[in-house]
Amino acid sequence: MSAESVCPIPKGQVDLMDFIDWSGVECLNQSGSHTIANALKQGYREDEGLNLVSDADEQLLIYIPFNQVIKLHSIVIQGPEEEGPKTVKLFSNKEHMGFSNVNDYPLSDTVVLSEDNIKGKPVILKYVKFQNVHSVTIFIEDNQLDGEITKVKKIVLYGTTVETTDMKGLKKIEDH
Repeated sequence: MSAESVCPIPKGQVDLMDFIDWSGVECLNQSGSHTIANALKQGYREDEGLNLVSDADEQLLIYIPFNQVIKLHSIVIQGPEEEGPKTVKLFSNKEHMGFSNVNDYPLSDTVVLSEDNIKGKPVILKYVKFQNVHSVTIFIEDNQLDGEITKVKKIVLYGTTVETTDMKGLKKIEDH
């Protein structure tokens, strides 16, 4: 493995995996035995033998909610040279998207992954579009060689949390 294939965390940014609301993560068109957990969860995503694999065609639609507000800075999407993702569309704070309506929503960013990207080079996103993020939807439109199956080895989201006060957690002060 070359030094370039190791993903350096961008300065000042953290891996947002600990802030993912796992109960809400969804992936449309994933193979039953090769699910989103393989690409997103710690440990699984480091296992070379595990992949997220598309099922009926090359497209994948991944919904990732967070348990607190984040600012998304960059993303790493790794995959094999031939079947790795190519055109990736990102949407901030859009729920209940499906393949039938994905093009009805305004994009937050579009990325065409290069060979360096699918080997682990982070893609810096349009930071201004990802400032107050409750969820991100990743639409993988096609793959490197326009094949029928897309494989994703690893997805890492880098950013920071937005420091907010949890109003529900505050106790009401009673007047004495």
